[in-house]
Amino acid sequence: MGSGVSPNAVLAEDSLRALADPGKARTAATYFKTGPGEYGEGDRFYGIRVPQVREVARQFNTLSLDDCAALMHSPYNEARLMALDILTRRFAKGKADVQTAVFECVLQQRHRINNWNLVDGVGPYITGPYLLKRDRSILWQWAQSPVLWERRLAVLSTFAFIRAGDFDDALKLYAQLLTDPHDLMHKACGWMLRELGKRDETKLLDFLQTHYTALPRTTLRYAMEKFTPAQRAAMLKGDFSEWLGA
Repeated sequence: MGSGVSPNAVLAEDSLRALADPGKARTAATYFKTGPGEYGEGDRFYGIRVPQVREVARQFNTLSLDDCAALMHSPYNEARLMALDILTRRFAKGKADVQTAVFECVLQQRHRINNWNLVDGVGPYITGPYLLKRDRSILWQWAQSPVLWERRLAVLSTFAFIRAGDFDDALKLYAQLLTDPHDLMHKACGWMLRELGKRDETKLLDFLQTHYTALPRTTLRYAMEKFTPAQRAAMLKGDFSEWLGA
């Protein structure tokens, strides 16, 4: 971190650094695809497991939003993850004004939410819940963004809608993203469809049948994971007659 940063933010990252494991850092760098031309290019890791990151986050739970924003500028993934963990808990426990401040902090720092583990920790727990009963137009902006992580944030935000039994915008968004070129988006949409199907199987199957010819195979496989092998085999061939009477 540069000069002028709160000593509390510096101390928080120093506490993470003390737990660094070079071997695990190398493994994480490979797992999160940080090589040239890969989706996580340039991301760096201390090599700290998520439960350890969360434990340090709890020790610094009173960091200010400015401190969290400063941590978001760390080149190390775990420092950004710690900041988002603090923000997530503050959002969950906060009143409306606190939630708005956290949401705005996330918006301002979203260019630093730049790997899937960070996106997946924010969408279902901050951006999605905040937008649940508000104008959602920003989701459609993210869905059209050239930035992979903004598009994934749009999809993961719909998890909050799904948990609330609100499916229409989620399904419209997934339909819009059928032609997205990135496998991480195919996986995200399939994951959310699977969650939707746990709550309304008919809507899931109707979506899969309607969009079968355009549906990425990865999305389809993720969406139908809870079905039997025989049912999955039929759906991969486009046969939904067992469920929908087609």
